[in-house]
Amino acid sequence: MAQEMEKLGGTSEEDEDEEELEMEVKEEEDDDVPSGPEMVIGAMGDAMNAGFFDDDQQRRAMAATAMHQQQGGTGSRRCRPKEEKERTKLRERHRRAITARILAGLRRHGNYNLRVRADINEVIAALAREAGWVVLPDGTTFPSRPGPGATAPSPQAGKLAGVTTAAVAPAPAVMATSQAMPLRGVSPTGPFRSLECRPCRLKGVYTPASTPYESRGRMVVMVDRDRTAENSPLVGSSMDTVDDKQVVDITGRLPERDFAGTPYVPVYVMLPLGVVNMKCELVDPDGLLKQLRLLKSINVDGVMVDCWWGIVEAHAPQEYNWSGYKRLFQIVRELKLKLQVVMSFHECGGNVGDDVCIPLPHWVAEIGRTNPDMFFTDKEGRRNPECLTWGIDKERILRGRTAVEVYFDYMRSFRVEFDEFFEDGVISEIEIGLGPCGELRYPSYPVKHGWRYPGIGEFQCYDQYLMKSLRRAAEARGHSFWARGPDNVGNYNSQPHETGFFCDGGDYDGYYGRFFLGWYSQVLVDHADRVLSLSKLAFEGTRIAAKVSGIHWWYKTASHAAELTAGFYNPCNRDGYASIAAMLKKHDAALNFTCVELRTLDQHEDFPEALADPEGLVWQVLNAAWDVSIPVASENALPCHDRDGYNKILENAKPFNDPDGRHLSAFTFLRLSPVLIERRNFLEFERFVKRMHGEAVLDLQT
Repeated sequence: MAQEMEKLGGTSEEDEDEEELEMEVKEEEDDDVPSGPEMVIGAMGDAMNAGFFDDDQQRRAMAATAMHQQQGGTGSRRCRPKEEKERTKLRERHRRAITARILAGLRRHGNYNLRVRADINEVIAALAREAGWVVLPDGTTFPSRPGPGATAPSPQAGKLAGVTTAAVAPAPAVMATSQAMPLRGVSPTGPFRSLECRPCRLKGVYTPASTPYESRGRMVVMVDRDRTAENSPLVGSSMDTVDDKQVVDITGRLPERDFAGTPYVPVYVMLPLGVVNMKCELVDPDGLLKQLRLLKSINVDGVMVDCWWGIVEAHAPQEYNWSGYKRLFQIVRELKLKLQVVMSFHECGGNVGDDVCIPLPHWVAEIGRTNPDMFFTDKEGRRNPECLTWGIDKERILRGRTAVEVYFDYMRSFRVEFDEFFEDGVISEIEIGLGPCGELRYPSYPVKHGWRYPGIGEFQCYDQYLMKSLRRAAEARGHSFWARGPDNVGNYNSQPHETGFFCDGGDYDGYYGRFFLGWYSQVLVDHADRVLSLSKLAFEGTRIAAKVSGIHWWYKTASHAAELTAGFYNPCNRDGYASIAAMLKKHDAALNFTCVELRTLDQHEDFPEALADPEGLVWQVLNAAWDVSIPVASENALPCHDRDGYNKILENAKPFNDPDGRHLSAFTFLRLSPVLIERRNFLEFERFVKRMHGEAVLDLQT
């Protein structure tokens, strides 16, 4: 049966490799045959000029033709010993193994969409396109923007109405997906024809093929000089001249995807950080009511609000004041909106987007003055009072209570105080703050300590409680000398290649590095596990959620240094988010992820040195959650009011042609502000809400 199936299905890939190997060994033998050289060289030269070596099958056919010509000529073939043939095969296998590793590295770390059997021509073409060169199918290569005096060959085909595309669609084998580095100077085959690319895999996570609905497209065209620019509606001004033609760079919009009839994704809007003041009073209730009515008028589903620990339990342990929040919740209920409530156990102020200052409770700060080790600490000994270190989760240093007990008492008080809103279904979700900015991560990149994007950040484990945990882990492993933090990690603003720990082949992947990073990331997971287990008790019957930050810079490096310092053990050879998703699954908790509006292309243009890939990160995290069947919600990391950003959110919210029909469970917009209410921005936001709800809009870009 196996033989019959082989006859029907053709040879396997291994058989093809062996065939090709035999062919190349014979070719090597033929190099020594003196007869008929002109015939062989001429035939191969014609093949190269025709571009036949772009295809493996045609290359084998050409080699066979050349061999046949040699066999038909005069002269004798030199017989080679069998041992020499075997050595030749071994050398060829070794060469192919090296090639395979190079291709695997490019696909994994550089997001090149190269097929497994890609040849060196395809590798060079992909690298050239990334560097901004145009590579035509016949191998002709020239800059996408020739400098003064530079020349570039004009293509022989594709002329239409005096306009010739300077870069035609590349071969599918080297076409990049939306997660790949941008291919500059490569345009669609028609003015705004949709691009279809192959799917690729990134770190074991399925990355969909580029949809025909990417938000922006770039084309380079060459226009005959006698057909002036003003006669073309596409051409505004020439940029360069190549072979008597004007080179024009055109930025246009590709067609938008129609989301009519797609699943309904609820849309929430975050309320301002200071909607309730330090006295727990609602600020400007009349103005807020007007804004909420506007949101209701465009069918926004609800709002998200932070309930700050530093406001509610500000002055003494277990003395809670919820008055301002109760008034706010009543307004929301009267408007028939839903509520997402965040249990915010962190400080507000000092981070990007913070416009108010809400410190931790006064009584907690007093304890911190006598015991600063209750805060996260970096290797220089600098404390970060933004939130409590996870090392005191089980330490009774907060007036006789552990940190986890303090969090539980706060959540239980909230559940009792707002019982009617739970019973009425007004409160749809409780998000549990698990770290700085309410996110599950270490405070590894604090602006107050001098961090600036795209610095790798620093490890935050040098308080006495976490160092004690590290010592126990090292002793349990049998290597007590590992009870230390790494000493070659640079500083907050270092880049991976500048350090001995995070550079390619660095200590992060050594025995000690793997031990330390495993412990460091497990502390993060264990903290979330403890707090969510109590949250589930406090809010039984209501969905709980945890927020995970999108650390997308340095994602295209091997170590993923910024993720490592934040507690996500996610280098190129390990999935650092699977363990977090499994922990959330254990508690039936949803995952809320950020940065869904960011585009890799924009990051590459603005900060090319950061090697960021937000699109790749989003897909990895979303798929890690979907693989364990937990709800996935999301929010934008930065303010977003443009159509391109909304289109990116929509693509992530409702993946194109997903075979399982997966989509976000909700989206929360950052945030309600006077800028959002401006007429133009508000109309664009209304359009976005309709599409998230699966409704039709009339002004799709086609």
